[in-house]
Amino acid sequence: MDWASLHGSAFKGHRVLVTGAAGFIGSHLTAALVELGATVAALDDLSNGQWSNLDGFDATVEKHTASILDPAALAKATAGCRYVFHEAALGSVPRSVEQPDLYYNVNVLGTVNVLKAAKEAGATRVIFAGSSSAYGDPPTVGLKVETQPPLPRSPYAATKLAGEHSMRAWAHSYGLDTAVTRYFNIFGPRQNPNSAYAAVIAAFAKAMHHGQRGLIFGDGEQSRDFTHVANAVHANLLAARHDKPLLGEVFNVACGTRISVNLLHEKMAELYGLGDAMPTYKPGRKGDVAESQADIGKAKRVLGYEPIVDFEAGLAQTVAWYREHFTRADSTA
Repeated sequence: MDWASLHGSAFKGHRVLVTGAAGFIGSHLTAALVELGATVAALDDLSNGQWSNLDGFDATVEKHTASILDPAALAKATAGCRYVFHEAALGSVPRSVEQPDLYYNVNVLGTVNVLKAAKEAGATRVIFAGSSSAYGDPPTVGLKVETQPPLPRSPYAATKLAGEHSMRAWAHSYGLDTAVTRYFNIFGPRQNPNSAYAAVIAAFAKAMHHGQRGLIFGDGEQSRDFTHVANAVHANLLAARHDKPLLGEVFNVACGTRISVNLLHEKMAELYGLGDAMPTYKPGRKGDVAESQADIGKAKRVLGYEPIVDFEAGLAQTVAWYREHFTRADSTA
């Protein structure tokens, strides 16, 4: 992406903190900020990420291997930062069902630690990575809009919602401006395909590279608003540089489209040259929702957000990256 054409000099010369910077979304956000002339304090405990995701950025990235549960490390990393992008979190709905205490500790207490550090450092704004899982399965079918009451169905969703509420509380109680970018099924290069809880596109890519069928939990008719990672980065940057207080407002970050998991499998099988390969089905998982499609009108009106990579182009680029990634891994095995 040509980030300068989209964001100009808004971040040039500023010090910013990215938590979870060695992970999937955090590393893409860090790369964009470096391209835009920011100095990035990158904090990650490496439980889900790796510093190799930031290879090539050593001159302008200050790496902190630490947890958001460590207030002293957070204070050091946040010092002098104008913006804080809080991407660090434990992901995975199924794992959160298995380990709720861990998720509440990291995702809720850790987020409060980030807010406290940002306030003490005099940061201008904290931008928090929310999750569309907060919506749950509302009784009415249709686009999910920020004014709907949240109905989380998993500990993961509940912890992300708690983070959103903390953003609003800190904005109104402590004068620290905040915003929430509520992500809808972000995908793209560098998403980890090796976890037992891998996101569906990464998991399909790993299976199909080895000529196997993808595994679908449920009947595959569940739908998602699959959103390329560049759109998430763009939304974060727009929220950070918005010229009026945002006061913890929530903004859907998506493409505003809906793709079934069955159709996703079909499209990926075509890209891998597997023809009409059928997926393998297993029973649905606790905490999963049936339908997810975003209304992105608020992000458009307030932030000026528009998706910059659509689903088809993003999927083709992502599959190309995984093919190269797995081929390289096979050659060194």
